[in-house]
Amino acid sequence: MNDKVLSIILGGGQGSRLYPLTENRSKPAVPIAGKYRLVDIPISNCINSNIKRMFVLTQFNSASLNKHIKNTYHFSFFSAAFVDVLAAEQTIHSGEWFQGTADAVRQSMHHFLAHDFEYALILSGDQLYQMDFNEMIEAHEKSGAEISIATYPVDAKDATSFGILKTDDDNVIKSFIEKPDASLLPDWTSNVGEGMKNSGRHYLASMGIYIFNKDLLVKLMAEEGTVDFGKEIIPGAIDKHKTLSYQYEGYWTDIGNIDSFFEANLGLTDDIPQFNLYDNEQRVYTNARILPTSKISGTLLDKTVIADGCIIHAAKIERSVIGIRSRIGTESTVINCYMMGNDQYESLEDVQQHKVSTFMGIGERCFIKNAILDKNCRIGDDVRINGGKNLKNEETDSYFIKDGIVVVKKDAHIPSGTIIS
Repeated sequence: MNDKVLSIILGGGQGSRLYPLTENRSKPAVPIAGKYRLVDIPISNCINSNIKRMFVLTQFNSASLNKHIKNTYHFSFFSAAFVDVLAAEQTIHSGEWFQGTADAVRQSMHHFLAHDFEYALILSGDQLYQMDFNEMIEAHEKSGAEISIATYPVDAKDATSFGILKTDDDNVIKSFIEKPDASLLPDWTSNVGEGMKNSGRHYLASMGIYIFNKDLLVKLMAEEGTVDFGKEIIPGAIDKHKTLSYQYEGYWTDIGNIDSFFEANLGLTDDIPQFNLYDNEQRVYTNARILPTSKISGTLLDKTVIADGCIIHAAKIERSVIGIRSRIGTESTVINCYMMGNDQYESLEDVQQHKVSTFMGIGERCFIKNAILDKNCRIGDDVRINGGKNLKNEETDSYFIKDGIVVVKKDAHIPSGTIIS
């Protein structure tokens, strides 16, 4: 185990751009890929890098995140490894909620300082990537930097949406600009790899992954008044402290909104997905639920990822991710969908006792396209959901339409015969 490094995973704010998926859960607890949660990504990257002391900072809708971490990450009794959740708390010194990323770390410093470490690795809880942090730590130590920032080459179109860093020939960061105007971009190019240059990706975006020397982090957190790493701490520290850029050129996406979340999940159905779940070296860990194998009958499947414990009788499923314990009725068609699945099975006794008219899952003769179906939703028979750019953004009690994607809310009931198109 790497005893030099303590990992701090930021649980994020309200997650309003991922609403309604974050209506009842925090952003890191949002299910991805049919069986994982977003927080499993940074935790798995740490475990794969042999960094096994982790804190997850959270404050909004944190119950399901706490439950998932408690049920999932059990290390040996004889090991110093842990994953601890730190919720915002009132203390003698602070009675406020976390005001930003830096404020969250500042308010939790007394918990971190109870452990021995040389470097603090600060991660975001809402990104999809696979990185060996040891390489970044090695580059940090070798350069003698006090801060290292993971950077990702982007093109001119994307550069206006990120904080952009400018480096010298030694990868030392010399300046920073937050979401620059397109007219300023020619002055903000940096040295990137040949492959990135050929793709037109000349600008270095901050990935929100930082390494701080312990002494410097303690010093910076002692200065009241700064609440955010990206907007205040990093821009203020670049001139005073040696700050290294660690370029990462693998797959990385920020799960910032419904559209990017949808595309990241459907991307897993590609023949060679950019985010590789089938890797012996870079495993993604999650709760071992001990579910039965999925049962599929009479269904034409094309580019579909199906998780454990599903019962599927659909006519056709195409380019979709089907989550744990999903049920899909006969003659139904599912295209370009992410179905999160169910938290438990329904027995016939449950159905009769509660006089349930619609089972959890998708009923018979349904047509579902361009949709996200949150956990435990009930879709009746003969329902037609056809998402697309022609649909206006709107919200009802049971569904939400954003950018042409229909999101059926958690525990929602869509009655038989409903048409959303």
